[in-house]
Amino acid sequence: MLDALTLDQMRMFLAVADAGSFRLASHAIANLETELKTVLFDRSTRRPTLTSDGRALLDDCRSLVLRADLLRAKAQGMGSGIEIELALMVDTLVPLPAVGRALEALHATYPTVGVRLQIGTLGEPIDCLLQGAVDLAITVGEDLRDPRLEFDSLAPLSMAAVVGAGHALALIAKKGRVSTPELADHIQIVLMDPSPRSHGRDYGVLSQRKWRVGSQEAKLALIRAGIGWGRLPLWLIAQDLVEERLVQLSAAALGENGTTKSWIYLARRLDKPLLPAARCLRSALLAGAGLGDTAGLPA
Repeated sequence: MLDALTLDQMRMFLAVADAGSFRLASHAIANLETELKTVLFDRSTRRPTLTSDGRALLDDCRSLVLRADLLRAKAQGMGSGIEIELALMVDTLVPLPAVGRALEALHATYPTVGVRLQIGTLGEPIDCLLQGAVDLAITVGEDLRDPRLEFDSLAPLSMAAVVGAGHALALIAKKGRVSTPELADHIQIVLMDPSPRSHGRDYGVLSQRKWRVGSQEAKLALIRAGIGWGRLPLWLIAQDLVEERLVQLSAAALGENGTTKSWIYLARRLDKPLLPAARCLRSALLAGAGLGDTAGLPA
């Protein structure tokens, strides 16, 4: 029965169902009903309305036509050099909602391109890019640069040294500046690098007592719990500071008022020209997707 069913017939069915009018399609719909051996429309009213069988088949028909359109668009994209999938790795310091807005712009332009989004820490985005595991990487800072890559600056990123409101360092901080020996006496929560790029090196570590975590979310949870202190992106902790769940640490070793500033960069390989979808995402990011210090801050 279904072997003779065509996409044109299904499109006609959808058109009549959406318009509520047969117009010139009455004969085509009648043929379709003959093929399916069921009545799709009630013709006893002024405007054709779907029967119960018609309603039951409508969603399946829409799904089949949509899949066929996507298949056709993907095949055309393959022939024109558009990627089937775009792989992106984002540093855990970068606000994902802002990245999501750039990906939304990508999807609007290239709806058939799939996206593989991964989150990495420290040297992981750079290493994955160099290994060819991803097409683009969003990374933070200048410490882990590689001459085989090209970098576009996207936005500033402020990191604030903080501690939970009930921690001993919070009481010291509320009275004034915190000394380096006082910081060194307490556990510092730091990110661990799953790549070998920073092997044997620590960045911004002042305490010999370290707990290592694999994400900013884990780091924030431990600091909130009062286990130790650490640096976190200002966009991530802005509400915690306003609601006094966290206290900012002001110390000579931690930058002005306990804040240091880095830059967010988009990295790509010099030996691998960007294809259309990657160029589109790069343009969206460079146009200002709200990355960095203003992302996530309370109004």
